[in-house]
Amino acid sequence: MIKITFMGAGSTVFAKNVLGDTMLTPALCDSEIALYDIDPERLEESFIMVSALNKNINEGRATVKKYLGVGERKEALRDASFVVNAIQVGLYEPCTVTDFEVPKKYGLRQTIADTLGIGGIFRALRTIPVLEDFAADMREVCPKALFLNYTNPMAMLSGYMQRYTGIETVGLCHSVQVCTRGLLRELGMEPKKPVIEKIAGINHMAFLIECRDADGNDLYPEIRRRACEILDNPPEGFKDLVRLEYIRRFGYYVTESSEHNAEYNCFFIKDKYPELIERYRIPLDEYPRRCVNQINRWKSDREKYVAGDVTHTRTGEYASYIMEAIVTNVPYSIGGNVINTGLIDNLPDNACVEVPCLVNRLGVQPTHVGRLPEICAAMNRTNINVQLLTIEAAVTRRKECIYQAAMMEPHTASELSIDDIVSLCDDLIEAHRGWLPEYH
Repeated sequence: MIKITFMGAGSTVFAKNVLGDTMLTPALCDSEIALYDIDPERLEESFIMVSALNKNINEGRATVKKYLGVGERKEALRDASFVVNAIQVGLYEPCTVTDFEVPKKYGLRQTIADTLGIGGIFRALRTIPVLEDFAADMREVCPKALFLNYTNPMAMLSGYMQRYTGIETVGLCHSVQVCTRGLLRELGMEPKKPVIEKIAGINHMAFLIECRDADGNDLYPEIRRRACEILDNPPEGFKDLVRLEYIRRFGYYVTESSEHNAEYNCFFIKDKYPELIERYRIPLDEYPRRCVNQINRWKSDREKYVAGDVTHTRTGEYASYIMEAIVTNVPYSIGGNVINTGLIDNLPDNACVEVPCLVNRLGVQPTHVGRLPEICAAMNRTNINVQLLTIEAAVTRRKECIYQAAMMEPHTASELSIDDIVSLCDDLIEAHRGWLPEYH
């Protein structure tokens, strides 16, 4: 029997999407599903919801079990075929709040802070030790399982797993699937037939390198023209201005949203130029607002979910399609986050890159992309520097590496002095006491 272990099952809505997808997949519908979390209340709610989903859409064919806390973690993982990771160490409170509020004391503002920035660095530092424990258990009880990582910061966490644990890992994001379709829709260029696309780079900053219509005609000249028209006179409520500015200045569209990409560089969020926030419609403190809204939504939805009033339609999330391709040997193509084993020629070999991958019974097989346009590679490298130094900090437990990661972080370094960067890191280490291992 196929066993799917879901780490962080208290993420009830995401568990619904991924596990509901597997229940609607004939090759996976009779799997054993192991739900794991450290929060008993959230675990119980997810168990009730997934069990109801299994009954409502799957005729009860899956076997659903729950496992609580570190003491039951090995049993949750034992003999797993696939391990889905969706944990959030420290949750919204206290850790995400800390990631935003402490930097504000230094005048450093953020939008999302889960991928790069000072917030992304510290999210990785408190998550990698947990993944280290996961990997140790997996090597003992399910060494051949595929680890499907959905947790951010994607490149740091997936890169750590791939380089240091021996566990087969692929990082999965939502942005690749919707990138081209979203761009063409907002530019009024929706095609009648599927387009031909090529997307590569790093997570949340992969670039749409090629975009052609079904007849092979290059769509980028018209994309660039329309992008500049919108930038010169943005419609009311239009929010994707940072990514369109990428097109104007760099020539290419990026996979992840403008609120994300506003903080991955030194261009848009600048204390000296506050007018940029209004000009590019940048939503500072966006992630805390989303967290609060999500918590409130869950409070209103919780009753019906726990009462079993739940159904599902298969989503576009990659997880179930990857599992299906491996189990059935019917190939499927994804955009996956993998180690750069010569896949992108002008990015570092130890970077975690996002490239097209073929999936079949042999697993996830990345494809060779070649060279990115040099400006795209240059933008990626500024982020990769931070990712690699953060992983080094987590592995060596050296404060010096934390400081260096923050010093190389484009937004942080453009706003703060070197002394303030060190002081900010020290303040965050102290504020996260109990959530981080000891650093020396």
